[in-house]
Amino acid sequence: MTDSSEKRYFGIDPQTHQIVLGKWRVPLPDSPVLRILVGSLLIVGGLLGFLPVLGFWMVPLGLLILSHDIPAVRRARRKLAVWWARRGTENSSGK
Repeated sequence: MTDSSEKRYFGIDPQTHQIVLGKWRVPLPDSPVLRILVGSLLIVGGLLGFLPVLGFWMVPLGLLILSHDIPAVRRARRKLAVWWARRGTENSSGK
């Protein structure tokens, strides 16, 4: 039997303070000001996603980075995660 118990995780690792996107890990800056700047720039760049190189994928990544330092964004991200988990369990139970 293969060891498929390795669970994929998407979010910020609380111990290492890295963004985890499946198999990939990206370290976050130590400075809160720099993290807020990077997150804000990703969101602004994502809003220009119709241009070449930039993409709409930058908006959720920017929000994920901002959720590390801004409580209102953290609460919204947590509500979305709980909703997504409940949605998954309802669909798998045959409803």
